Amino acid sequence: MKKVTILLAGLMFTAASYAQNWTLDKAHSRLGFTITHLMVSDVDGNFKTFDATLTSSKPDFSDAVFTMTAQTNSIFTDNDKRDNHLKSAEFFDAANIPTLSFQSKSIKKTGENKFQLTGDLTMHGITKTVVLDGSYKGPTTHPMTKKPDAGFKITGKLKRSDFKLGEKFGDAMVSDEVVLTANGEFQKD
Repeated sequence: MKKVTILLAGLMFTAASYAQNWTLDKAHSRLGFTITHLMVSDVDGNFKTFDATLTSSKPDFSDAVFTMTAQTNSIFTDNDKRDNHLKSAEFFDAANIPTLSFQSKSIKKTGENKFQLTGDLTMHGITKTVVLDGSYKGPTTHPMTKKPDAGFKITGKLKRSDFKLGEKFGDAMVSDEVVLTANGEFQKD
């Protein structure tokens, strides 16, 4: 039994040592969202300050692990009054809950360069499991750094009510459904 345990530990260490870390190229990445106002107008926004990491040992990223954090105080909708309202206690409460985060739990290949990503999203102090759709382009070789580069697009929908965001504002005022769109360019370390 002891030999089996040692062998399994050795195999796990060997597999972990082949994992590749990828770093986000923030200049070529965006974490955005869309909501509907008064049931007639889509309003886009994004988080200006965010970071993400990617770890994978397989070239098709079928074992990828994604993590992401964003500063809630960096929310930007191109309207100062709306941005300040979103940062207030009625929505993100950025003064008391300064970050939101995502940690992937599993990834499932759904087609060529397409996948379904399941993970825990923590927002407004509440953690919920979400399922997102993803696709990737690449990898390619970055012309300046000569390192492998890959691009990922993650999309999905969630309900702001699940995270108790803007509870006093009904769906007719601000849609409960929020569409997420994250575009990330990653470079292999």
